[in-house]
Amino acid sequence: MSIEIRNINKHFGTFQALNNVNLDIHSGELLALLGPSGCGKTTLLRIIAGLETPDTGNILFSGEDTTDVHVRERNVGFVFQHYALFRHMTVLENVAFGLRVKPRGERPSDAQIKAKVHDLLTLVQLDWLADRYPSQLSGGQRQRIALARALAVEPKVLLLDEPFGALDAKVRKELRRWLRRLHDELHVTSVFVTHDQEEALEVADRVVLMNQGHVEQVGAPQEVWDRPASPFVYGFLGDVNLFHGRAHEGQMHLEGVSIASPEHAGAKDARAFAYVRPHELDVLPYAAGLSGMVVKLDRAVVVGPIARLELLPLEAPANGEKPTLIEAHLSAERFKELGIQEGDTVVVAPRKARVFLHPHAT
Repeated sequence: MSIEIRNINKHFGTFQALNNVNLDIHSGELLALLGPSGCGKTTLLRIIAGLETPDTGNILFSGEDTTDVHVRERNVGFVFQHYALFRHMTVLENVAFGLRVKPRGERPSDAQIKAKVHDLLTLVQLDWLADRYPSQLSGGQRQRIALARALAVEPKVLLLDEPFGALDAKVRKELRRWLRRLHDELHVTSVFVTHDQEEALEVADRVVLMNQGHVEQVGAPQEVWDRPASPFVYGFLGDVNLFHGRAHEGQMHLEGVSIASPEHAGAKDARAFAYVRPHELDVLPYAAGLSGMVVKLDRAVVVGPIARLELLPLEAPANGEKPTLIEAHLSAERFKELGIQEGDTVVVAPRKARVFLHPHAT
């Protein structure tokens, strides 16, 4: 089942939640809607489901306009952050619920329902819990049961809203690997909402970055990571350092260092800013003649194989503001080799950077 989203707008009072959103979701793919709170991702998911109606625009399922089709007729399965299992029903009864409430003509027999529920519980690796109640399950188990219940009615589309948001980090990691494996078995068109970049990049076939009600970028995880389309995407995906300077004829000049920016060859002494990820910074003990920014190593945190360095400019900004912290990541081994300690003066220089001209570049 493919989904086409065309020119969707949605207001809540004076607030514009979605601003002319267009998106194609391919049949059988697992797509992540990723962005900060309030960016419109859950509103878009609810419009796909039929739980919200857009002000303008259309939703098409496999080419058929379903904008005004009732949620019950859309054949969509949901999984929400807070499980929404019926506490008074066993696991088996919870998973069977959607089948038992079907109209008489479409309802399978009791034997068929039992067989189907058993198959689904086996699929989510919890068939041994069939007679337990939700209160007797862990959070991760409850979420897998919620997924089995959503799949029981054989939805054409599966929608998941922050499905692992209420779980601790270790369980989240296990469940997202499990969800990816399950999707590879079933190939049901699935859309999940998350604000967790790692989750989206690890699980999805494609990621849709949303910001203030519109789509900033759509692409495969590696593509959006390697080639962010806008400053927002760069800043949202992972840790990043922001440097301000001036771009002139294909070079951006910062204090003590120049960064090649051939994409801005036409710029003439224009205001610019560069994003540099922490692992793209070189750090060396201070020595006269080294090119780079001269900074102080304020703090070093070595955890496992990674050393995270917090670096501060030697001089406080002239405007009296707090100095901007620079974060660099090295291997713990490389950090040991450098022999630097907290309080030392070091030189830092970017190996790679993404340069953007300031919107009012003068």
